[in-house]
Amino acid sequence: MNALRSLAVVLVGVSALVVAAPAGGANECDGFMVCVPVAGPWVVLSAETGSQRERVEWQVTCPQGHVAGGLDARLSVRGIDVGFIGTVGSPVNPGISTSRSVVFLGTYVGGSDRAPTFKPFVGCIPLAGGGSRIPTAVTQLRPGRPVTRRVKTVRVRPGVTTVVQRCSRGERLVGGSHAFAFATRTPPSASLVAGIDGATRVGSATVTTRITGDAELSNVRALVQVHALCARSG
Repeated sequence: MNALRSLAVVLVGVSALVVAAPAGGANECDGFMVCVPVAGPWVVLSAETGSQRERVEWQVTCPQGHVAGGLDARLSVRGIDVGFIGTVGSPVNPGISTSRSVVFLGTYVGGSDRAPTFKPFVGCIPLAGGGSRIPTAVTQLRPGRPVTRRVKTVRVRPGVTTVVQRCSRGERLVGGSHAFAFATRTPPSASLVAGIDGATRVGSATVTTRITGDAELSNVRALVQVHALCARSG
């Protein structure tokens, strides 16, 4: 998979669709006549500074029968770099570069903000089938999707919460991560962001995240998303 660093991009798979549908707060549906806007929560980024910045991953999923066609985001501060994970292929369009789910990548690159966050948006279009190619003799393999993300999103409440995610049968665990977010209309305050903390341990078969939340979380919808990166066995 390749991180395609273009945000506020509309991936136009059918050039005839030139009428924009109403967006879900951003421009994720621009250029599509038929489009379902899906808005994610405010995803929390590490505010640490220095030469090694932590990258946060958050997955947004389209309804069944749809594929991601347009992407956008809104930032709480300017110093945030946002991209997404896409699959290499030609042409760059929905169904090839993207699938039903999109993993957004966020990194804080500023120097003085206390609670940097970003809100992802996906414009989902109906899934259209494409023609298949006749395989030819090759000595090299084309990139595909060798890793499947098994994602669990859980509400975080005051106290200690443990979330465990694992791969499916026939898969092996090759990595894992977690991210926090707030399902609020506006970016969360620095106090809210500081009120949630967690650590992830990637074992041989499970990804375990232990979260601690303070009392302020009882009044908002705080979320943790745990990713298990799974490869096919064999």
